[in-house]
Amino acid sequence: MISKEVLKKVRQIEIRTSHMVNDVFAGQYHSAFRGRGMEFEEVRHYQIGDDVRSIDWNVSARYGEPFVKVYREERELTVMLVVDISPSGLFGSHSQFKLDVAAELCAVLAFAAIRSNDKVGLILFSDEVEKYVPAAKGNRHVLRIIRELLYHTPAGRRTNITDALHFLNQVTVRRAVTFLVSDFMAAGFEPALRVARRRHDLIPICVTDPRERELPDVGWVDLHDAETGEQVCVDTSSRAVRAAYADRMKAAAAARTSVFLRMKTDAIEILTNQSYVEPLIRYFRRREARR
Repeated sequence: MISKEVLKKVRQIEIRTSHMVNDVFAGQYHSAFRGRGMEFEEVRHYQIGDDVRSIDWNVSARYGEPFVKVYREERELTVMLVVDISPSGLFGSHSQFKLDVAAELCAVLAFAAIRSNDKVGLILFSDEVEKYVPAAKGNRHVLRIIRELLYHTPAGRRTNITDALHFLNQVTVRRAVTFLVSDFMAAGFEPALRVARRRHDLIPICVTDPRERELPDVGWVDLHDAETGEQVCVDTSSRAVRAAYADRMKAAAAARTSVFLRMKTDAIEILTNQSYVEPLIRYFRRREARR
């Protein structure tokens, strides 16, 4: 049985993200992600402004007036949300944890997909794949996905992007639009990323918190690594300590960016203290322009 509190929060996410899809992302998703091709539907009379290349010369010659071919987009796509639910996502220095932002972001993408009559599936992973929801259509299906995103309790403690992508390739035979949502605090996933990118339309979404980039000057602080369990006491009043931490995080971010650049993959960067709307819209527009 699902508690009233769970249903209430799922409903709140539905209302907020549905409104955003209708008012902000209308047409953006559909234009950015095209169908598999175009299928001939009918011929009709030529109208001013029609592309002359679409004229059906055989039909036009038969009837003595111009007709054009009309095509229908073969729209149905499969969208897979591959989401990192490892404990490092349970961090946030502002109003939301990284996992909360990821859940709402995925809800927006899922609702945008079903508005375009696409199917949506879900893979939740930590150091192993913990939940798989096969792709399907409909509002009820998306609400189930939101519920899993919000309330699945991770069993694993670390992040294994490689195994998650291997699982994606096993369960998704047809090419899928795949959003890989993670903080990418892992290593060794580049080979699996390359394989998945060849088989699918892969879009990495990196969700980070600004506090992960630099330490505040607040004196001695006990820090706990949610994935390894390691605890350290750090003197954040030390400029050297803060500088060393910032340099280390910059190096990690640069290495991650380098992986995406080598594969010519356009990643989306999301910060927990900022709206994800603008980064998503910028990505959709860049993608549409490339097409």
